[in-house]
Amino acid sequence: MLALAAGVERRSEHPLARAIIDKAEERELKFPEVSDARSLTGAGAQAQIDGSTVFIGNPALFEDKLGLSLGDLAPDIHRLQSDDKTVVIVGSDQAPWGLLALRDNLRPDARNAIKGLHDIGVRRVAMLTGDNPRTAQVIASEAGIDEVYADLKPEDKVAKVRELTAASGHVAMVGDGVNDALETADVPLMADDLNKLVYALGLARRTLSVVRQNLGLSAVVIAALIIGAVSGQFSLPAVVVAHEISEFLVIGSGLRMLKG
Repeated sequence: MLALAAGVERRSEHPLARAIIDKAEERELKFPEVSDARSLTGAGAQAQIDGSTVFIGNPALFEDKLGLSLGDLAPDIHRLQSDDKTVVIVGSDQAPWGLLALRDNLRPDARNAIKGLHDIGVRRVAMLTGDNPRTAQVIASEAGIDEVYADLKPEDKVAKVRELTAASGHVAMVGDGVNDALETADVPLMADDLNKLVYALGLARRTLSVVRQNLGLSAVVIAALIIGAVSGQFSLPAVVVAHEISEFLVIGSGLRMLKG
């Protein structure tokens, strides 16, 4: 079962897929030859193995999309989900064959990153996930996340972000690029470090503050020079020199962003 699942998921970069592949490699299992492997957005994946189509995905893939009954697997699925695990089913379009259970381990930097977001003024941190509600709630509680929205497909996440934006005004969506469209990101974080998110947001806020200060300084200096020149208090050379000096002041103010 694990070898079949790893074979289907072999080319996937999804975190659940990587966990399955790593476990199969740890057990030194031989992966089957697969062809026509494809991702099923928000549900799982499928591939051809020995002339048969093998599916791997969440229970909804088999129940809703393939129209199959989970049969004897249903009690085990409920038990494992109640134990805060994510259930992945392996099977064909005729019947589910078995299941694998996975549990998220909280990243060491997750709690500090969420605390850092709160410390710099982020009012609410919400988690949008396709995992079952119980698993999502446990992870959110460990990480210090304020709100949880679970059992979401990719299109549900889009709708939820729009809903949160309408309610709160400003929302930043952070995703891993697998189901969350990395190519459309305004800011890609290339290091696998959640604290970079806190740094990036803090840097953006400091940049905006410095820009506003520099605009205010420039406006005050230019207004003073105009008034002085029109009133005859400043000569033209004095105005030019003062303006150039003010530009150096603005540049120097901007260089403060090099700190930290």
